[in-house]
Amino acid sequence: MYKLCFFVPEADLEIVKQALFDLGVGRIGDYGSCCWQTLGTGQFRPLSGSNPHIGQQDELEKVAEWKVEMVCDDQLIGQAVATLKQAHPYEEVAYDVWRLEDL
Repeated sequence: MYKLCFFVPEADLEIVKQALFDLGVGRIGDYGSCCWQTLGTGQFRPLSGSNPHIGQQDELEKVAEWKVEMVCDDQLIGQAVATLKQAHPYEEVAYDVWRLEDL
């Protein structure tokens, strides 16, 4: 089992979550579409050569983003990351993948 964590702007939150839920990510036993999400502020500066979805090159940008965490079965994690990158609006998606232990 893995935990997938990513950051997404508010306007795209439900679209990205639903793409992952449709794949089967976020299932815990007999419950589906499970996740934890918190609102925060993301910060980045698009560098030369970037094609930013939000902001402009060489200007610091601060944007309301949701941090979303959901569990993912072992056999889905590669497909989950690919789906996240496909559904997410950012050119470079900020995400973490953690392997979980069953204790």
